[in-house]
Amino acid sequence: MSMHTVTTRKLSERDGSPRLWLEGKRLLNSGFEPGHQFVVEPYGLGVVLKLQVQGTNKVARRERKKDGRIDSIIDVRDSTALAPLMGCKAIRVVFGERQVFVSPMASELRLIRRVKRLMERLKAGKSLATAGVASGGGVLDHALHAGLRKAGIKAHLHAFNEIREDLTEQALEHNELLNDSTIVLNLPLQELAFDEMVMDRIGEVDVVCMGLPCSGASKAGRAKRRTDMPEAHPEVGHLVAGAVALLAKLNASVCIFENVIPWGNSASACILRQQLRDMAYETHERVLSGPEFGDLEARERFYMVAVSRGMDFDFDAMASKPACSSRTLADVLEPEEVVKDRWSTMDGLKAKQERDKEAGKNFMMRVFKAEDTFIGGLTKGITKNRSTDPKIQHPTNPELLRVPTAIEHAACKGIPKHLIEGLPQTKANELLGQSVTYGAASSLGEHAGLEILRWANSFGHCVKTALQQLRKTVPVGQSELFSAAA
Repeated sequence: MSMHTVTTRKLSERDGSPRLWLEGKRLLNSGFEPGHQFVVEPYGLGVVLKLQVQGTNKVARRERKKDGRIDSIIDVRDSTALAPLMGCKAIRVVFGERQVFVSPMASELRLIRRVKRLMERLKAGKSLATAGVASGGGVLDHALHAGLRKAGIKAHLHAFNEIREDLTEQALEHNELLNDSTIVLNLPLQELAFDEMVMDRIGEVDVVCMGLPCSGASKAGRAKRRTDMPEAHPEVGHLVAGAVALLAKLNASVCIFENVIPWGNSASACILRQQLRDMAYETHERVLSGPEFGDLEARERFYMVAVSRGMDFDFDAMASKPACSSRTLADVLEPEEVVKDRWSTMDGLKAKQERDKEAGKNFMMRVFKAEDTFIGGLTKGITKNRSTDPKIQHPTNPELLRVPTAIEHAACKGIPKHLIEGLPQTKANELLGQSVTYGAASSLGEHAGLEILRWANSFGHCVKTALQQLRKTVPVGQSELFSAAA
């Protein structure tokens, strides 16, 4: 006979011990009638209630005053018998034939699996597996790995996904994180999330970093489409749905997201943070700027870090230790012989600025000197030399201006220049303009690594004890649990 019902229940506590309370027709359908005896035994990561003539527990009886109907009640308060469920806030209950299977919710099981895997890899000194999603040229991945390495954590890029093949080719050739063991993918995120063959090959990882496309959320993107709803963007507005599905399958212990600041107030961000909560993560958010961590570009980006429940993360602890710098643009500008042909009076843009000023528009040219300690945001389209893109002023002739070179662009963001090696100016600026400031991202990676190690040291003994307890039970998968209810 197949299982009767699958449901969820809250697991209450009494005097610090778990209390299992079940009642209703589901129990009767499973054969648990008032007066029958049963036992509670460990089963997988949960327990099973089995009817038994000489059982240690008895099904209680309750008569409803309204209609006289008799209900079965199970009330188990044995902390030893319910030890596998200790700490669970909610449980899954499968009512079978003469048996009731009780286990942690799917989200709890996934939490147990990922922290167990993380702890065992750390204990064995193994490299953590990471995955980059919507990675562009892999700058965020590169920075986070640099930070993890500085924290003392070994990590390897297990999977890399970017829809643009040209950026992927550049990463394959010049980003040392990608090697023969990296699974390299050029798939739309929404396709990858539901590609069972590929996802089975990738499996689960320890750290995920994701930079969802910002075209719908950016100020320019909203203005272009005349909408305040990022999700209305026809190509990328819906990608949070695929992202959630992908995160569920990757089941990482730590997930790191970056985007433009307005995205943090979007419906997509709200959906993501609440779904992560229900997947047993705790989210932490902060806007980080380049100069705060020693880079010259005054780029601010929104970061969200989701850590498995029980782990800590404190942005304040990271932000209180900025990589202070007294550098100026002069430190990163290319020699005059390299840029001598790039200078221009830009009369057309100056005339446009005057027209915009007269029309009450705020499209002012942004001009920076060699002695400046920062430069404005460098976008993916600076090669087009638009009016609001940062310009560098000639050191002796203030009428002459030029667009920063790709090498200077990388240096202002703190990005290692080998990541754009061989690219023409336009393509290099596209790669860089969609990237993060390196100092902020690497500091974030380092802080995440230190928090992982702190968690491992603090909870190692507890996890070790829990794992020893789990090994004493019969390891079964979810499918076995359901089939056993038949």
